[in-house]
Amino acid sequence: MNKTWMSLLAIVLTSLILGACGSDDESTKEPKAEEDAKATEETTEEVEKVEKEAVETTAATNNTGEISDLIKYMEEETEGTAKVLYENNEPQVHEMEGVTVSLDNYTLLELNDFHTDFSIPFNDQTNGGVILAQYTVKNELDKDVYYTPFFYLSFTGAEKAYNNYRDLLPAEVQLSEKLSPSNDYLLKAGESVTGYYTYPFGTDHFQAALDVSTTAVEVPAALAVKDDFGSAIGKKGQFTLSLSTAGDEKVKSNEAFYKDKATVEDMGVKKMLKEKSGIGKSEALGDVTVTLDGYQFTEFTPNEVEAPRFDNFKTGIVLLTVKFNLDNKGAEAISLSSMSSKLTVNDGSQYMFGEGMLLNYGYNDLIAAGESGELLQIYVLDKEQYVKIWQNKPFEVEVGPLRNQEAKDISKGKTAVFGF
Repeated sequence: MNKTWMSLLAIVLTSLILGACGSDDESTKEPKAEEDAKATEETTEEVEKVEKEAVETTAATNNTGEISDLIKYMEEETEGTAKVLYENNEPQVHEMEGVTVSLDNYTLLELNDFHTDFSIPFNDQTNGGVILAQYTVKNELDKDVYYTPFFYLSFTGAEKAYNNYRDLLPAEVQLSEKLSPSNDYLLKAGESVTGYYTYPFGTDHFQAALDVSTTAVEVPAALAVKDDFGSAIGKKGQFTLSLSTAGDEKVKSNEAFYKDKATVEDMGVKKMLKEKSGIGKSEALGDVTVTLDGYQFTEFTPNEVEAPRFDNFKTGIVLLTVKFNLDNKGAEAISLSSMSSKLTVNDGSQYMFGEGMLLNYGYNDLIAAGESGELLQIYVLDKEQYVKIWQNKPFEVEVGPLRNQEAKDISKGKTAVFGF
């Protein structure tokens, strides 16, 4: 009997002994009853706490055991030697209007001296690394959906996108086998599917990933109709996988910033200069209410890979990211990727347009009719001009016109203007 259940048994026995003791004196019955009720309540709470801890401990032990078994399988299958470098058991969840995808845990392995039969996905090398990840896809809707578990992984400077390598694990534990062409990627109403993914890296690519310290996994949206990408449920998402304690710190520091592409794709280092949230200024564009929610000025230092695209900024870079909320009471969906905006500075004498390439919006990123959503716009500022001229003067942002998914103007050319 393990210590957890011995503790549980001791608590229960103690409660029985306390319940059996006491006086039959009429004058003490009522206070005694209250004391017994309180003791029973406390005992029940303690029992529930111990039971919960026991379940969590068992689950963690089972998961660790399963991972250990999978690593042994990988070693035997490849004739290689594996070493665990890093583990993360903090779940990440992406919700899509009733369909949920979670990254339950992942383990970073060094895998060396394996058979040449496995070298191709490791860039023709027989040493490298593997990220072993567990995902769960859950359909909480009362209807069937279709989900293709293509969780492509990348990182800054990566030479390719990495996908599952099925020969490293038993077929029956792999998510790509549980949701596959053989079952039309069908996820039935109320069904939950859990499985594993393995991302292989040859030595060179593995070291490049370790140097960056974080990677990103693309989470595709579910489909209401098979093979119909226009029937997407919710929006695509992204998980960030840190590969070390340094990566953990980077992920935590990035939580303070708006999720533009510079942040999400780890394009460099941001340092907060000035921010404001909860502004709440609103303008109506037809049946759509556009609200200025906040802004962030950040000093930005691009990493080595991204630096060439910022070559024109010789005196440093400041990014201005502005957050809007759109309440769409109109008849058409609003396209986020087709949105345009203009920033005016220096008392109206200078202006620049929003930098769409630094935003994470794609063709299917929409705010549907009758729904509300967030819109980010970002501008790249010359640091020297910002410090010497602009920072103490008003800024003005003009956003719009609004467009639908086919980029057709649906606000009749009208725009919303906000000063701050």
